[in-house]
Amino acid sequence: MTASPPPTAPIKLTILMPVRDEGPNLGVMLKILEAVVEVPHEILIVYDEPHDTSIPVVQALQPRYPRVRLLHNRDGRGVANALRTGIRRAAGEYVLIFAVDDTGPVLAIDEMLRLMNSGCDLVSCTRYARGGRRLGGSWIGRLLSRIANTMFRCATGMKLTDATTGIKMVR
Repeated sequence: MTASPPPTAPIKLTILMPVRDEGPNLGVMLKILEAVVEVPHEILIVYDEPHDTSIPVVQALQPRYPRVRLLHNRDGRGVANALRTGIRRAAGEYVLIFAVDDTGPVLAIDEMLRLMNSGCDLVSCTRYARGGRRLGGSWIGRLLSRIANTMFRCATGMKLTDATTGIKMVR
């Protein structure tokens, strides 16, 4: 497990995770993050409702993981508002956004940080380029995701192959 940074060390990375009743997954994910993330970081768990099952789990784990903070999203329900709430409160130079129940992005954090440190303002994981893959889900979901991403690229001219992924790091 990585040691906590000294209190004066600037936070390099904010890990932002919107949650909705993710209690069972949080213990596992926090353990993984603390073992893998080597830069000074904070973890923001953003919830919508005061009765969310994630809250007591995080509160019980906070003594072991002091860099974890709970944030109540008061901007309105949903992921977009949770992200706004978290980004406003982020102390890190970079913000990593991903889902609590998706361990795949953890393996990409070092590479994402390397790309950010080389001058990128946005690093987005992809399921649809070389090395990427989509696990689970229905064939119709896979098809709709492919269509949405193709339409996004055509409409915007951007090179993102997977704009619909929730795994992004921004400056």
